[in-house]
Amino acid sequence: MQSEFSSPEKYFRSTKINYMLKPGRNLLKTWKSTLDRVEARYGVPRNIIIAVWGSESSYGKARLPHNAVRSLATESYAGARKELFYPELIAALKILQQGHIKPEQMKSSWAGALGHPQFMPTKYLQYAVDFDKDGTPDIWNSVPDTLASIANFLKQHKWQAGRDWGFEVIVPDTVSCTLEGPDQGKPITNWAKLNVKRVKERAFPKSELKRKGHLLFPAGRFGPTFLVTENFYVLKEYNESDLYALFIGHMADRLAGGKPFVNQWGKVGGFTRADVRDMQLRLEKKGHDVGGADGLVGFKTRRTVGKWQEQNGMRATCLPDTKLVKKIR
Repeated sequence: MQSEFSSPEKYFRSTKINYMLKPGRNLLKTWKSTLDRVEARYGVPRNIIIAVWGSESSYGKARLPHNAVRSLATESYAGARKELFYPELIAALKILQQGHIKPEQMKSSWAGALGHPQFMPTKYLQYAVDFDKDGTPDIWNSVPDTLASIANFLKQHKWQAGRDWGFEVIVPDTVSCTLEGPDQGKPITNWAKLNVKRVKERAFPKSELKRKGHLLFPAGRFGPTFLVTENFYVLKEYNESDLYALFIGHMADRLAGGKPFVNQWGKVGGFTRADVRDMQLRLEKKGHDVGGADGLVGFKTRRTVGKWQEQNGMRATCLPDTKLVKKIR
């Protein structure tokens, strides 16, 4: 059975946020001196690092019951994406060959993601750091290595030190939601001239005004909207989901004492991934770029839906409903 698309609200439920907040704040205190050094070396804020750690493995408490080599070998031989998993299997064998960990200790998720940061083996070889200087990057047992490895990953993907990830904003109807996306950025001062404002009439930081901001409508016009920086897209390098990156940014803000989103998530959904994929295939046949017919409502699909709505005399919401997902052709 195909899963049903539901409101992004489930990613930001207070129970989930609160479950992560108290231990996250405690860990910020416990590992303050290490985080001081990690932050100084890599330029990535400690709250972002802790938020990633919490999201990936519940601060190292998540069970990793699988043997990484066995899991990757199975996926390489019998999985649906053999071409993805075979290089990971080879990388896992290199990790063992180089003596970073014993085979029986190389635990992973079902898909072969390793340790507290949940790095795939190729990422371990590229980004894992021996921050505690014991001779090997140990992302299974060493908190310093884990924190530095997460920071190193983000730095190597061009995290911009001193910048925020983004801001919740109010976007007037005069600014189309079809302007969303990393390829349609403008200086934040230009968005401000179009009456895009931060919630609660807060000012944008002066240091950000001349730098690019990008509109983000994760639920179309049916939920909170954001003006995000290039650092948001660095977070997407860790996991390509908009909601993942938004969760990390929001969780980092909450760890620093920030409040929940001001605007509420609307009730959306009622259609399946199969419905979305069929709609995407129809749009692709018409020459639209929906980012691939994968059944996911990513930013290219959202803005294509908005363009279709505008072309057909409708208010652009940039999110299909149960009728629209079948009607759009």
